Amino acid sequence: MKDAATTLRNHKEKILAYFYHRITNAVCEGINSMIQAAKRKARCFNTYEGFASMIYLVAGKLQLAVPNPF
Repeated sequence: MKDAATTLRNHKEKILAYFYHRITNAVCEGINSMIQAAKRKARCFNTYEGFASMIYLVAGKLQLAVPNPF
């Protein structure tokens, strides 16, 4: 219990900042999650350019549908 109280006391300003500003890092965490998924998908790419392309494809949510020829 003492460790929990010490942790709260040490991070008091950061905890109260959330209640004042209502800003979290949820967006950053979501983008990081997409980049980690791209890293798992891009295992066969041996270059940074291939990895960066996979990040853009995953995080950019591009619609790459094939056009209908009819």
